[in-house]
Amino acid sequence: MLGRATLSICNRYHPKRENIIMKKTLLFLIASVAVLSGMAQSTAEKIDAYLTAANKANKFNGSVLVANKSGILINKGYGWRDAANKIKHNENSIFQIGSITKQFTATVILSLQEKGKLSVKDKLSKYFPKYPFAEKITIENLLTHTSGIYNYTNDTAFMMHEAIKPLSQTKFWSLIAGKPLDFEPGTKFSYSNSGYLILGYIIEKATGKKYEQVVRQTIFAPAGMRSSGFDFTHLSSPNKTIGYDDDSLQTPAVIVDSSTSFAAGAIYTITSDLYKWNKTLLAGKIISLKSLNQAFTPYKNHYGFGWGIDSIDGKRSISHGGGIFGFVSDGFWIPEDSVCVILLNNFGTDLSPLTKDIVSILYDKPVAAPKEKTEITVADSILQHYVGEYALAPTFKITITVENGGLKAQATGQPQFDLFAETESRFFLKVVDAQVDFIKGADGKIEKLILHQGGRDIPGMKVK
Repeated sequence: MLGRATLSICNRYHPKRENIIMKKTLLFLIASVAVLSGMAQSTAEKIDAYLTAANKANKFNGSVLVANKSGILINKGYGWRDAANKIKHNENSIFQIGSITKQFTATVILSLQEKGKLSVKDKLSKYFPKYPFAEKITIENLLTHTSGIYNYTNDTAFMMHEAIKPLSQTKFWSLIAGKPLDFEPGTKFSYSNSGYLILGYIIEKATGKKYEQVVRQTIFAPAGMRSSGFDFTHLSSPNKTIGYDDDSLQTPAVIVDSSTSFAAGAIYTITSDLYKWNKTLLAGKIISLKSLNQAFTPYKNHYGFGWGIDSIDGKRSISHGGGIFGFVSDGFWIPEDSVCVILLNNFGTDLSPLTKDIVSILYDKPVAAPKEKTEITVADSILQHYVGEYALAPTFKITITVENGGLKAQATGQPQFDLFAETESRFFLKVVDAQVDFIKGADGKIEKLILHQGGRDIPGMKVK
């Protein structure tokens, strides 16, 4: 749902992984070397070796479950559940999963449609007629992020100061009521957590029950998800994982109130519960296969009802990621091959490269293991050349300064972070996987930077 103290200039959803449930988690590529190979290794051993390397390189700290037609190949933890007290992760570590919650919300909507309690073609005006644009928007628009409704998690002030507090429906509607639609409903895709909060409110109106109660009855109980819930703040389980602001695991993240993340991202769970969910759902035991096919039909931007829809070698893949203060998750499935990859991490990072590599291992393709970057010292006289403002978009700039012998980077409306030198002109962040290259012009002066993010190379011209 939301990454707390991290930059973000990415679209919050990507067909192969969604980088958060709310906002601000920087998503970046992993640099890798050291090819994982060797005929003597089993698939499980290769995956374990890869994740061990990822953990040592500070690219992964959490729990993972990987399965295929043979069943569960690996279900274990890597790194610290509680760094201060040296408590290690295991298969029972409980994480917040952010926006993976959306597929649960979407499934409940389809279940209610099967029971005749609503239709995805219903207009929002049937439930909330006072919302100014309610007559234009359908439940289907909310499910597919094609409503155009303002995304409340884009409100930086609210997210920085109010996200840890309870959010009432009245307060939520006040956050979006005065905002115009981003576009005419149904014409474009724009990831909106607001739409999924509204779906949660619709579920409550259609059933007369609390959203959380309906999810427990419709999904958790039949799937046997006994370690899953919603109110992470008050969870007292010894398996509760501490979320951290960065990969140093020094500063525990604050917890988003479950009423703020709600139907867009409030669920907490463990890897095996998510696997049970996947198996039970795909078997047609929660909603019909007809409804499931509706959920897996892509609308715009490869997005269905709470899932990203794509294909690999002609086989349909379904996926979603999530991010919330201190946690990032990624879930990826290829139903035809019973492939399931679940990664749960307790600091902000981009898990999609790891998921991609694990899938490659499952299909016996060589991958490269992550390698930890080594920091070097760069003379202050060189660092001073990089000072300035760099425009990556009309309203988005990164300001570079020198403090205490090192570079600092601060994006528009976001906190300041340290940059660490990998070479004299390439720097990386430790709080997330990000690299920044400084590029000279023909005159020998720095004319731009390039931010390497999520497989993209984003230039930012020096404007000051």
